Formats: sequence, structure tokens, C-alpha cells
Amino acid sequence: MEKDVQGQFDHKANETSLKEVLIKLRDWYHYLVSRRLTILLVSAVFALLGLIYSFIKKPQYTATTTFVLQESDKGGGLGQMAGLASMVGLDIGSLTGGGGGIFEGDNILELYKSRTMIEKTLLTKVDIDSKKQLLVDRFIDFNELRDGWDKKPALKGISFDNLDTLGMVKHSRLQDSILGTIVEDINKYYMQVIKPDQKLSIIKAEVKATDEIFAKTFNEQIVKHVNDFYIQTKTKKAMQNVTIMQDKTDSVRKVMNGAIYTAAAVNDATPNLNVTHQVNRIVPVQRSQFTAESNKAILTELVKNLELSKISLLKETPLIQVVDAPIYPLDKKRFGKLKGIVIGGVLGAFLCVIVLLARRMMKEILA
Repeated sequence: MEKDVQGQFDHKANETSLKEVLIKLRDWYHYLVSRRLTILLVSAVFALLGLIYSFIKKPQYTATTTFVLQESDKGGGLGQMAGLASMVGLDIGSLTGGGGGIFEGDNILELYKSRTMIEKTLLTKVDIDSKKQLLVDRFIDFNELRDGWDKKPALKGISFDNLDTLGMVKHSRLQDSILGTIVEDINKYYMQVIKPDQKLSIIKAEVKATDEIFAKTFNEQIVKHVNDFYIQTKTKKAMQNVTIMQDKTDSVRKVMNGAIYTAAAVNDATPNLNVTHQVNRIVPVQRSQFTAESNKAILTELVKNLELSKISLLKETPLIQVVDAPIYPLDKKRFGKLKGIVIGGVLGAFLCVIVLLARRMMKEILA
């Protein structure tokens, strides 16, 4: 009996609460309708501000480079080279697929986001309007950063001309701080590197900026720096093997040629040798001939391994082929006038409704 009474009480309480909410919503609706002129006026003001903003907002330019990345061929055909190369202490087995590199697959995308690559690109001097200019200075100019820096003694007149992309000049703490902030901004707001289709090897690098020259030039330079670094790193091991093999081949060839000349020199030094003293000629000549024949056999194998190492280097070198490069005029996007009016009007109406309801609620609480 007590449970039935309690249930009926809860049901009536819920009905009362729902009724109060509906009444409150109806009151708010009638209140907003009575203030419709105010809402329309505020909405019109914000729509006008949105229109003004569409005129003030600078257009954004997009520079896009699309390229195809074909990884190196790590087929089993190179596996048989390892045995030959091992004769001279070289390990080309790692080049035949036995070990993974630090840059495999999609890792080239991360290179574009690295501070090293972006900073190297920013510190690159390019020809702009027949003058040499650092890209970092171009970035500072079109973002008008120096206007705020001139008010700070530490930042006034700061320059990046003494820096270089090779790291020969040590950066100051302030220069590092500014470059770090710019790199972070570029990663967040200016640059995007994606694979449009994960099944394909096509990579798209986009740079967006309000300065058309910066967008195109920065896009070209960072693609160049990253792709060059990627190729150099992927082929570094194979290149070292080719260099070592070339040095060994040249060394053995030099020893063999020296032995041949030594044999000829001994014959020339003893033209009318006494037959009872043939040891003075035969021993040096045979020793030289033996040395020459031994080095000839070694040289033959070294030449083979040198050619195999060069083939390995070619197979290890990835192919990066640019499909589309940015050209003037770049794709330009403006903040549309109609878009500014609509967004401004809706935002103004929304804010006005919030303020009106907040004032009404405050009056009811105080009352």
C-alpha cells in the first residue's frame, strides 16, 4: 500500500516537473518573439561585420606537388652477391632484404614534419624579385611579425642571415626559439603531406599561405630537400660498399702493375747475364710474375664484386618522380561575401538570443 502511494506521488512529481519545463520554454519563446526586432538588428550588424571581414581577409594560395615514390627493388637476385662480397669483407646481404632501413614505406611523410627539414628549407636563400632572400625572412615579412618585434629590444633587428643550412654556424637561443615557433606554425597551419590513396605510392605535399610566392617556393624547396635526404639515406650503405670496393680494386691493380714493371726491370738490368748466375734473374722475375698472377686473380674477383655493388646501389636507389609541380597562378581561395554575411548573421542572432535569455533568467532569480 505504501509503495503504491509513493509511486503515485513520484508520477505526479514528474508530471509537474515536465509541465514546468514546457511552460518555461513557452515563456522563453514568447519573450524572444517579443524581442525579434532586437535579434534582427544584432544579426544585421554581425552580417555587415561578416561582409567587411570578407573584404579584409587575405586570399589563401595553395601550392601542391604530387610525386610517385617507388621503393628499391630488394629481390632475391642480389642474395647470391653476398657470398662474393664476403671474400673481401663486405656485407651486401643487408642490401638484399635481410634488414630493414630506418626509412621504410610511409616514413617519408614524417620527414616533411621534422624540424630539421623545415628549418633547412626556411634557411634556404631563393631568388625573389631578382633578390636573394631567406624563406624565413619572407615568412616574417608577409606575417608582419617585425611590427611587434620592434617594440621588444631583444627581438628588434634580429637576423637569420648568419645561419646556414649546413649547421656550420651555431644558432643563438633566441634564433632557435623563433625558428622552433615558426616550424610549429608551419606544421599546424601551412603544410600538409598525405597519401590520397593508401594502396598507391602517390604522395601529395601541399603548402597554404596568404603569400603566393612563399607558398610556391617553400613547397618546391621542402620537396627537394626531403627527397634528396631520403635518397641519400636509403643509398648510404650501398654507396659506402661501392667506395670500399673501388679502393680495394684500385689498390690490387696498383700492386699488380708494380709487379709487372718489376719483372721487366729485372730483365733490363741483366741483359748479358752469365748462365751460371741465372738465379740473379730467374728468382726476381718469377717472384714478380707470381705476384702479378696472384693479384690478377684477385683483381678479377674484385672487379666482379665492384660491378655487383654498383648494381646493388642502383637497385637500392628509390625512384622519386614528380608528377605535378606548382605553377603560377596558384589555386586561390577567398572568404566569400555571401559566406561572411550568412555566418555573421547566424552568429549574431545566436549570441543575441543567449544574452537575452541570460538577462531574463538573471531577473527571475533576483525577483
